[in-house]
Amino acid sequence: MECLKTKEGESHNQLPLPEEPHIGTTFLRTCFNGLNALSGVGILSIPYALSQGGWLSLILLFVVAVLCWYTGLLLRRCMDSDPLIRSYPDIGERAFGCKGRALVSIFMYLELYLVAVEFLILEGDNLYKLFPNAGFKLAGIYIGGKTGFVLLTALVILPTTWLKSLGMLAYVSAGGVLASVILVGCVWWVGAVDGVGFHEDGVLLNWGGLPTTLSLFTFCYCGHAVFPTLCNSMKDRSQFSKVLLICFVTSTITYGSMAVLGYLMYGEYLKSQVTLNLPIRKMGSKLAIYTTLVNPLTKYAVITAPIATAIEETFVFRDSRYLSILVRTVIVISTVVVALTIPFFGYVMAFIGAFLSVTVSMLLPCLCYLRIDKSARSFGLELVFIVGILLIGSFVGIIGTYTSIKQIVKHL
Repeated sequence: MECLKTKEGESHNQLPLPEEPHIGTTFLRTCFNGLNALSGVGILSIPYALSQGGWLSLILLFVVAVLCWYTGLLLRRCMDSDPLIRSYPDIGERAFGCKGRALVSIFMYLELYLVAVEFLILEGDNLYKLFPNAGFKLAGIYIGGKTGFVLLTALVILPTTWLKSLGMLAYVSAGGVLASVILVGCVWWVGAVDGVGFHEDGVLLNWGGLPTTLSLFTFCYCGHAVFPTLCNSMKDRSQFSKVLLICFVTSTITYGSMAVLGYLMYGEYLKSQVTLNLPIRKMGSKLAIYTTLVNPLTKYAVITAPIATAIEETFVFRDSRYLSILVRTVIVISTVVVALTIPFFGYVMAFIGAFLSVTVSMLLPCLCYLRIDKSARSFGLELVFIVGILLIGSFVGIIGTYTSIKQIVKHL
């Protein structure tokens, strides 16, 4: 009963269904929002991921992309089974009841939350590389280094989180997609023109680094928590499958290009963010870092929007503009605290990829689909493929989570 009340309350702020085609987000804007969700900070660590696994692990990038694209389609089919489904937690409830809703919500919102934390860590690392001696005073206390830059970033990001319309956020998302393309171009420029070159041979395969590689690759495609929201926001939901295909193909091309460029330039010496390897005095490097700094400004609001909406729906005055601003402000403040407490970009990303992204992007879509669509349980190619995804996802999740937690504890 409580679960029904929650679901009923969430419906108040949801966008209309496609019966009203004049309301909602256009195909192009949804593509921008989807690309913005997929082409996130993972692009900075994709060269490091390749360096951990070796050249042959590049095949795994395409395998992970195909698997996550397919599970995105499974979420779309789950939504088609019931017109009342409007979010990922709704899918969990449709499949497994209230417990399913709670499980999906926990994993989904925790994943989105930690991705937002990663944005802040990213900003602190790159701004500190540009301005190592910068600092400021707040209430008579001097704040410098990465801490100061994380706080400044939060202040700049905060107003973008107050936008509730995905149509409006699409304009911000377009900037994020452009930033990812520019970043790849800048890294190429540093290698081809600024003298770094593409001389590193790398290794063919490194078995010991594959858990980290797979975890980071999976992180790169962790947009599933946002997919149902994007689908429900469209004018024509029947076009969402095309949106998914465009987003995954474009993102994979971008990720693959960045991985190859970075690995050829720095090989085994790659850091968790490729921008931290770039020579700071070169113009191409500065432009790459400045472009990197744009990413959190354009992506943070889209990533945290589902968390904020879920929290707002628990209050009686859920339509209050002041409540919305308060909730979103508290989310920003809390992510700042976590980012300053655990400032390990690469290891946190690997943990998100192995434990949360694998669960949200691979395991849960398959389990929910099999539960909702009884015909999918009949033996056939589709069932074999889905079971294969479940086995691969479970293996990557267990091994990757153990490896990443071990590294985080070691550095703490």
